[in-house]
Amino acid sequence: MDAVQALARAALYTDAVPYIPVHLPAPAIVAAAGVLAESATPFSALIADKDEVTLILPEAEWEEFARRLPDHRAAAPYRLITFDLPLDFELIGFMALVSRVLADAGVSILAVSAFERDHLLVPASQFETAWAALEAAKNALPAGE
Repeated sequence: MDAVQALARAALYTDAVPYIPVHLPAPAIVAAAGVLAESATPFSALIADKDEVTLILPEAEWEEFARRLPDHRAAAPYRLITFDLPLDFELIGFMALVSRVLADAGVSILAVSAFERDHLLVPASQFETAWAALEAAKNALPAGE
């Protein structure tokens, strides 16, 4: 399966939840992991690199945990779009294709990849535009064999 076929076949999934991307300093990894461990959400993310920690939580949960992470910067609410199809590690160009569709629609993205599925967070104010652009792109593509 190539990127075009994958996008054509992938079901789009979302929920009605606003998510907050949060920036923390790198040493906050333990505190961020503790917050994530207490989270009861079906979608969240914790990404750590040498310079920073990024935590993504539902807005309602973030409001409960924010006081425990005093050195944070939080972004405005984002909405989730999941490509609900297991994607192979050898798949080439899927995120490039999706990024181009949304760039052409004027939508910024925060991409998060899991083991089998790719997810996007788009600004809540751009969600409807993003969803419509992805649906239109999917419907214009051949699903292939």
